[in-house]
Amino acid sequence: MSTPSFQYSPTITEDTLNLIATSLSRQGHIILKDALPTDLIDELLTTAINYEAQFKRAGIGRENQHQLNRVVRTDQIRWIDATNPVEAAYLCEMEALRVAMNKRLFMGLFDYEANFAHYPSGAFYKKHLDAFKGETNRILTTVFYLNEQWGDTDGGDLVIYDLADQKLLQVKPEAGTLVVFLSDEFPHEVKKTFRDRYSIAGWFRVNNSSVNRADPPL
Repeated sequence: MSTPSFQYSPTITEDTLNLIATSLSRQGHIILKDALPTDLIDELLTTAINYEAQFKRAGIGRENQHQLNRVVRTDQIRWIDATNPVEAAYLCEMEALRVAMNKRLFMGLFDYEANFAHYPSGAFYKKHLDAFKGETNRILTTVFYLNEQWGDTDGGDLVIYDLADQKLLQVKPEAGTLVVFLSDEFPHEVKKTFRDRYSIAGWFRVNNSSVNRADPPL
């Protein structure tokens, strides 16, 4: 993770970090409402919209297996830029999370990659895993939502399953909601959205994981 070139103090509290660690150790996932300040959320959403021309169609797979597949997913992404102060502020919050999980759970998280994800109306992402057992490319997944006044008929919910394909959680992509889960434990999908939907997806990795980027945001 790049070090931001400006001063920003993470707002995520010790109590919240303790709650995340406890939930991850017991059940492997957690959903937090109002996880970050509203002014940061507003700035992140504005940044995503302003840079929408830089978004590219997201693909699946890594390296020589990377491909575009509109049957599987139809969203667009833009990788987070640590030189942008707003995006760097988000990275600071995630760095605090990384340090805390290493301290509390000894996870050995080493770096973090993240991107904005834009789902235009009609977009979706079919069920998938972010990592597979025995592979350490991704250890912990984060998803942070930026959408104000998201209605029940707007679609775009994140649905999380267990490895037995049983539905565990359904998350409305409301602004301020942070979802954290073990990358190789929970298949998940994004249901078809009926309005523009914005989020930031990220993955913590361990020291020996590959540095080559893939494109599986949420």
